Amino acid sequence: MIHFVRVLVYFFLFIFSAVLMSLCAVRLHYTLHLSPRDPLNGGVRFYDHIVIELLFTSIITMFWSMFIARTIHGRHEHRRMNSFTAELVGLFILFLLWLIGAAVATHTSNPPDVDVKWGNLSSCWAYSACRILTALLAFTWLGWLLVLALLVMSLLFAIANKAFHDPMHGRWDRRATHYGDTSINMRNIVR
Repeated sequence: MIHFVRVLVYFFLFIFSAVLMSLCAVRLHYTLHLSPRDPLNGGVRFYDHIVIELLFTSIITMFWSMFIARTIHGRHEHRRMNSFTAELVGLFILFLLWLIGAAVATHTSNPPDVDVKWGNLSSCWAYSACRILTALLAFTWLGWLLVLALLVMSLLFAIANKAFHDPMHGRWDRRATHYGDTSINMRNIVR
């Protein structure tokens, strides 16, 4: 049951990452193609560095979630690449990327009103740019929450089953696998 839940959460993480990637692309297009009469930054084109980081994070997360969901569902076994340790290391890196992106984006502001942070844009929801930033922040924090849930879920499963070096699909049957040294394992199997 836990494996189905993990695949489902990875599926939602993929969807949220795709939405965040789209919102980052929309934000980049808006800021890099400002009209001279736009009040944002006096009409001078620019881009937000944190949007680039979030775009990178969302793309990496989409590839990661597809790889892990395929590995869990297909029961793929490669010695180091498909172990719980590899999954936990990857999730920890993603956790840091999502956390940094969400925290910095929440405290970012844009000229001319540098007192209005992205975390509190309720005063300008009449404009689509503010609604896009609000959605961008929401999906950033939701993505971070899903990565945190996956990290905790995989860590608890690995601790409970002492499975840090076992395949991350978590359904390891010594008799039906080629994972590890089968000559040692075959001596302990009663036929």
